[in-house]
Amino acid sequence: MAIGETKVAQEECKVVKKDPASNKTNTDNLKFTHVPNYFAPTICATDNAAKFMKVLHNLTPAELYEQALQHEKGSFITSSGALATLSGAKTGRCPKDKRVVKDESTEQELWWGNGSPNIEMDEQSFMVNRETAMNYLNSLDKVFVNDQFINWDPENIIKVRIVSAKAYHSLFMHNMCIRPTAEELENFGSPEFTIYNAGQFPCNRYTHCMTSSTSININLARKEMVILGTMYAGEMKKGLFSLMHYLMPKRHILSLHSGCNMGKDGDVALFFGLSGTGKTTLSTDQNRYLIGDDEHCWSDNGVSNIEGGCYAKCIDLSQEKERGIWNAIKFGSVLENVAFDEHTRVVDYSDNSITENTRAAYPIEYIPNAKIPCVGPHPKNVILLACDAFGVLPPVSKLNLAQTMYHFISGYTALVAGTEEGVKEPKATFSACFGAAFLMLHPTKYAAMLAEKMQKHGATAWLVNTGWSGGSYGTGKRIKLSYTRKIIDAIHSGSLLNTNYKKTEVFGLEIPSEIGGVPSEILDPVNTWSDKKAYHETLLKLAGLFKTNFETFANYKIGKDNKLTEDILAAGPNF
Repeated sequence: MAIGETKVAQEECKVVKKDPASNKTNTDNLKFTHVPNYFAPTICATDNAAKFMKVLHNLTPAELYEQALQHEKGSFITSSGALATLSGAKTGRCPKDKRVVKDESTEQELWWGNGSPNIEMDEQSFMVNRETAMNYLNSLDKVFVNDQFINWDPENIIKVRIVSAKAYHSLFMHNMCIRPTAEELENFGSPEFTIYNAGQFPCNRYTHCMTSSTSININLARKEMVILGTMYAGEMKKGLFSLMHYLMPKRHILSLHSGCNMGKDGDVALFFGLSGTGKTTLSTDQNRYLIGDDEHCWSDNGVSNIEGGCYAKCIDLSQEKERGIWNAIKFGSVLENVAFDEHTRVVDYSDNSITENTRAAYPIEYIPNAKIPCVGPHPKNVILLACDAFGVLPPVSKLNLAQTMYHFISGYTALVAGTEEGVKEPKATFSACFGAAFLMLHPTKYAAMLAEKMQKHGATAWLVNTGWSGGSYGTGKRIKLSYTRKIIDAIHSGSLLNTNYKKTEVFGLEIPSEIGGVPSEILDPVNTWSDKKAYHETLLKLAGLFKTNFETFANYKIGKDNKLTEDILAAGPNF
């Protein structure tokens, strides 16, 4: 047994301490009434590789619960009614194992090379992996098929089909994609993109272009995705997001890795931010409607959520801090890799014995203030969130278009390692467009589209620091959440536009002179540092990290001339 397999077996013993199947009830004399699914799909009629024994098509959550509990080891019902599952050795995405077929078309269209998340593979290698997946799926006594939609914009909806071996994966995608009505399912027709998830079976690591037994392959020409060697359900969700990053710009629609909410007066705000910046906390506001928590499109019609559900992190989840997420984890929801009491089935969200990346997937309508359908008018505000552990960025600053593009492409935040490693210095993290792992095109193309749409529809961009003030991590203090909420409220209300501004040194950011409910002295970070020399040194250090990171994009020309690129470069730190 491999080391990874041994670890998983041990982890399963920690969590799955009692098998409900051990006390089976005799159901021979019980009668069940089942309404059959009349709209069974035609699976790849022209593809001789697909010869599935039995297809379970668009099952309901209750039916998928039954399938998981009866046939999938490690599946349990928790005390809240959610289905608890295990994803095996892989408890997160495997970006180094993701491959995209490089052909004559994608060679010209996609972002390849330095800094790109797109690792190339050839058509032949894709077909080898596809055949492996098909052979495995064909060998099963049944497969699960979901026919669903992505993108709530009715003019730009995409039909997707997910073929999977596990009920857990089928329920996950039932929650994460848009669920069709019976009439829509009857008239579904052929999908525009298909996922073949054979994640329980490994790929052959000696296949050309492979580096491990895990492989996530996207073939844009065939409109297919193949998954081997990982049961982590998030690969399917993010595979479709990568697809949207390719398809939507072709329609002059901007795909965005962001949260989105709307006020009662129809004002829409987009929230960008990496892990730990407060994107979920700040975009989930009981006084505003939630359009979506993670993936969106901005078209000529306004904004639309790509997904039909939410995929929330669960580590240290509490009812007091995240009441909306807590209450959404009920019957129909999927919990991944959580630990729970073997008798009461109460989940311990503080337990990271399997992974820090514990997750919950649930339909968006489980959030009481969700806006259904998940669409809204053009955004009024674009909020870029950064948790600056260096403590030199202001709590809020107003950005011009060039600065918006620069900071959007940079996708900055700073992380601090745990004290057990003895690391006291903050570490800068950059992810282009706040989601580099999912980009298909060069980041500057998405940035140019963002600036164009903001200019056309009069949106204002803001850089909000949810990190430190008065010093770096270890010296200063985290900016109070209550202050950040007041800042966000001022952005939503429009009052932050009606105040005086001054420009900071080096980064050239416009900072307001006052905000109701926020101490004025913290608005300019230099005021909060007792050691002014240390402040300037730290400021220059961070500016240098920005410049180094941006070198990857500096030579990329946008359009026929290079003026836009020059404007973006000029909007960065100047020292």
